Amino acid sequence: GVGLTKEQYENKKSVVKRALEVNKPDRNDVIDVLSKVGGLDIAGLCGCFIGAAKHRIPIVIDGFISSAAALCAYRLNPLVHDFMFPSHLSAETGASSMMKELELEPMITLDMRLGEGSGCPFAFYIIESALQVLNKMGTFEEAMINNDFLIDIR
Repeated sequence: GVGLTKEQYENKKSVVKRALEVNKPDRNDVIDVLSKVGGLDIAGLCGCFIGAAKHRIPIVIDGFISSAAALCAYRLNPLVHDFMFPSHLSAETGASSMMKELELEPMITLDMRLGEGSGCPFAFYIIESALQVLNKMGTFEEAMINNDFLIDIR
């Protein structure tokens, strides 16, 4: 995690290991994992990803926790995939594995792990820019570009 000393990190790992030993979640059952060792933050975000997809609303994955929630949602219903847009690749251990399983490519990689939604502003500007290009870019004809010299390579 962010700002942890080596001792704090080792303690965090032992707490997680102990939680897995005590609760024994079934790794093939997302609901079991969420109910036994997941936080309400991850469960709630999982629902957000599913709800966004249900209503055909694009949703940004931003950081490690939301990546974990996105993966839970994907395992519950793979159709959510088409509505997910990862803002950046978190520097946290495991983030790239989650993106690989989700088969998604983050927009940027800045080795961030701030945990405060810091990748979203970048993603929103990239998405907004793409929408502007799609919706407002003129054709060659509209821009009065002579394309007589162009070769169709399709």
